Amino acid sequence: MNWERLLSSRRLGDIGKSTLPPTSNGRSEFQRDFDRVVFSSAFRRLQDKTQVFPLPESDFVHNRLTHSLEVSCIGRSLGNLVGERILERHSELNDNFTKFHFGEIVAAACLAHDIGNPPFGHSGEDSIAEYFKHGNGKQFEKTLSDEKKWNDFIKFEGNAQGFRIITKLQNPTIFGGLCLTAATLSALTKYPQESYISHDASTGLSSQVYKKYGFFQSEKDLFREVALEVGLIKNCSHPGCYFWSRHPLSFLVEAADDITYRIMDLEDGFHLGLESFNRTEELLRALIDESTLKSYNGRDNNDKIGYLRAKAMSSLVNQLSEIFSEEEERILEGKLSEDLINLIPSADVLKEIKTVSKEEIYSYKSVIERETAGYEVLGGLLDIFITAVNAAAEGNASHKNAKVLQLLPKQFLNPGGIPENDLYLRLLRITDYISGMTDSYAISLFRRVKGISLASI
Repeated sequence: MNWERLLSSRRLGDIGKSTLPPTSNGRSEFQRDFDRVVFSSAFRRLQDKTQVFPLPESDFVHNRLTHSLEVSCIGRSLGNLVGERILERHSELNDNFTKFHFGEIVAAACLAHDIGNPPFGHSGEDSIAEYFKHGNGKQFEKTLSDEKKWNDFIKFEGNAQGFRIITKLQNPTIFGGLCLTAATLSALTKYPQESYISHDASTGLSSQVYKKYGFFQSEKDLFREVALEVGLIKNCSHPGCYFWSRHPLSFLVEAADDITYRIMDLEDGFHLGLESFNRTEELLRALIDESTLKSYNGRDNNDKIGYLRAKAMSSLVNQLSEIFSEEEERILEGKLSEDLINLIPSADVLKEIKTVSKEEIYSYKSVIERETAGYEVLGGLLDIFITAVNAAAEGNASHKNAKVLQLLPKQFLNPGGIPENDLYLRLLRITDYISGMTDSYAISLFRRVKGISLASI
């Protein structure tokens, strides 16, 4: 892979046309990507989607929106530092790019990295997959018949849903959806493969990097356009396989997400009283060069943890930019099979923080209760709406199903309120609807359609 192609500013929908200059009229094409994500309705809904803790629990803890903003800030810093070093090594890039272009691509991709996550955090993904794998949705396995398409449901993935939202569901009448640049779309796709990869397509690359997938069968050809534009390395030889090496900057997107949620979840746990001050302080100080601490004594405990968190994040950003620089050649060859955070000096401390969070923070009662409720709410809503659209598609809808169909927003049906003929697309449209809901709306709608509570008139 080479940086000139990897930094392509061509937009999905315009690929194959004349090259756009990276910067014009005061804003780079990558800054425009960032702005398009910010003003999208899907991004706005992240304000009412769980990060870890239930939203009413505290006004301090993070939701998906604040998490995405923080990851984007870290990503921009990482991109700028890495970009500066790349431009020093590859002087031919200096005519068209600055270090800020790298930071802008990573920032835009980070901003959108969770845009496809359903309600109730990561358990929401499991809830949707569970419905198709073991719930009432299992009945469609034989009818669907296509193993690759079926995998999209039984391994439902928020990353793939995010790519679908950005490239198709937002601005649905426009080819390419938000029409982001190829550079940003490929950096966003941390797992550039389809949900099903046959054994003969395996490359021996670590499953650590390719443990998930990045696009559904319905969008695989859109990603193929992006991959060809930026010159990603194909990881399998036969044409029916959709599996590429990561865009180098996607390593930074993942790293920004990893360090942000590990550090911020720990801080949230401290503020909720789930982790002691002494333990939180010990873990954060282990990430920091003590000589950089100034004006530490005299602060109250809350301020001390906030100060240590900021210092820890700065230290981790510097470590990650160093390791990226060291590994640049292997990354460009598509041979790096580990996440960057496992290669930095602070890797062991980050692993310890992850273990502590899993044992003492993520097991918090209200977190488990919320996740458990998600299975009932999302599984119940899927069942209600899938039953209705399938009945309508088969021409035998009951009065109840006809009423349910009236509740389904028009954008999830064909013109005239008619469901999709194709079962795969029909199921996708319902998962689009359910996964796009906020936590509060999903709970409220479930209670109303189940008759647990009635909407006021």
